[in-house]
Amino acid sequence: MPAPDTDILADLVRAKRSCLVQLRDAGRRQLELIDGGNMTALLDLLAAKQRTIAQLQRIERALDPFRGQDPDERRWRTPQDRAACCEQLEHCEMLLGEIISQEKCSESTLSRRRDEAAVRLQGVHLAGVARGAYTAQPPTNVSQLDLLSER
Repeated sequence: MPAPDTDILADLVRAKRSCLVQLRDAGRRQLELIDGGNMTALLDLLAAKQRTIAQLQRIERALDPFRGQDPDERRWRTPQDRAACCEQLEHCEMLLGEIISQEKCSESTLSRRRDEAAVRLQGVHLAGVARGAYTAQPPTNVSQLDLLSER
């Protein structure tokens, strides 16, 4: 006997939850890397997150046929299966909220670090300009008078 559509729906919801847990955990690590200034590891992590996001997008597309259905019309194997799927969906919503919050925090922390780096670079530039002004050599194209020659 083929699996009812609700089994497919439950599998997709479990897969969605799994992706969201991975994204939440990666978001925690992302904040640590930003705080630590480890940009190389951050770029690697962002690449891994992108793959997870692509997987989540595939799951969302697979869920599309279920979106227009009336939930009360779905036939579940047991009421417990329906309750478990509903619980998984609620957990997905909670994870999504947490992920969005993490992303906002990461963005603001990264922006702050970028601005701090810009200020430090500007200070280094100004120090270089000042040092250059104090150590400037006279132009080399000025002719010199040789008083030691015998002509």
